[in-house]
Amino acid sequence: MFAQVDPELHFEVTARDGDRALAGAVLWRVSGRARSILMAERVALNFAQRMSGVATTTRTYVDALAPGSRTRITDTRKTTPGLRPLERYAVRCGGGKNHRDNLGSAVLIKDNHVAACGGVARAIERARAHAPHTCRIECEVDTLEQLDEALAARADVILLDNMDTPTVIEAVKRTAGRALLEASGGITPARVAELSKAGVDAISVGALTHSPPAADIGLDFE
Repeated sequence: MFAQVDPELHFEVTARDGDRALAGAVLWRVSGRARSILMAERVALNFAQRMSGVATTTRTYVDALAPGSRTRITDTRKTTPGLRPLERYAVRCGGGKNHRDNLGSAVLIKDNHVAACGGVARAIERARAHAPHTCRIECEVDTLEQLDEALAARADVILLDNMDTPTVIEAVKRTAGRALLEASGGITPARVAELSKAGVDAISVGALTHSPPAADIGLDFE
């Protein structure tokens, strides 16, 4: 933002993306015309506060994983219109991973798709008939019975939606590695450790991008 407002401003980065910053730390310095700095200040801070908030929220979830766990913390498509590439980058800076970027990145069969097609198996069959052979098929399930249907229909990934931890543990046992398992729905940092211990491959969290608190970052003249 500073470069776009005034290419003659000098910008020095003192903290890299992904670094942990303590309260009071200096993250960047910009020098040059005061008028130009003040013109760019608010927009620059809006971006920095938003994206640092996304990264910090993501790190909170990543740090909550059980020690030694290979479970991924991933984002969702619940992003701010126009800011998805930046917010997804911020998730990666916080140690998380990205889910599909858009509807064309992979097939994700949700509850409304299942209802429209008349069942889990039928939805997966129709998706497989039309999807490219390079495209994975993921299906959301609400019950263990639907899980069994998805496994029988050879879904590549199964999303366990709003399941309590004992049900997730049973789902992992039934799946036995036949599909990747993703837990989602109402995930809090407090549940991350138990879900990762249960053995799911990924935990997707919409809160990483739809409601992270902005980081408290300011710009002060020296």
